[in-house]
Amino acid sequence: MPHSSAKIYGRLSALAIAALGIGSAFAHPGHPDAFGFSDGFAHPLSGIDHLLAMLAVGLWAAQNKRLALWVLPLVFPLTMVLGALLAFAGLQLPGVETGIAASVAVLGLLIAFAIRMPVWASAAVVSVFALFHGYAHGSELPHGASALWYGVGFVAATALLHLAGLAIGLVAGQKMAAQAVRVGGIAIAAVGGYLLSGAI
Repeated sequence: MPHSSAKIYGRLSALAIAALGIGSAFAHPGHPDAFGFSDGFAHPLSGIDHLLAMLAVGLWAAQNKRLALWVLPLVFPLTMVLGALLAFAGLQLPGVETGIAASVAVLGLLIAFAIRMPVWASAAVVSVFALFHGYAHGSELPHGASALWYGVGFVAATALLHLAGLAIGLVAGQKMAAQAVRVGGIAIAAVGGYLLSGAI
């Protein structure tokens, strides 16, 4: 592995390990009900739809390179917070399950065909999907949990998944394994199609 690739992968891995450490610390029995952090952190990791969509955002950002490398992993969690706030406020967002399933299918296809868009357009696509994911997270706030800490938890887990996707995409690019990433996109899209068929 080239030195630059190893350096990038090492930094992303360190960030991922740190994020996992934070989650483990808050989930420890010594923290009374973890203020909701552990519940929030676990939520994106507990469903294949959330997990694949968030990994896909990182993979697609790595494919697009340049500004997309940090814009997409930043825009998604920020818009996701907006979706959660809608849920916390008791507002209705129609088609949430369909939107989440569609996010997996569409992001998978974007990766499979290595589609590149202007940063503003890719950020808009990611934002629409993030709204649905955030609403789903927010609507499952456990009774008695802190909305703030629960939100911090699911944002931290989301960031971890984005970093994992970025790491895979960047290392694959360095190793000339871009085709493998595109095959992964096809697999993600297939799962999304299956989820979408059940959501409609």
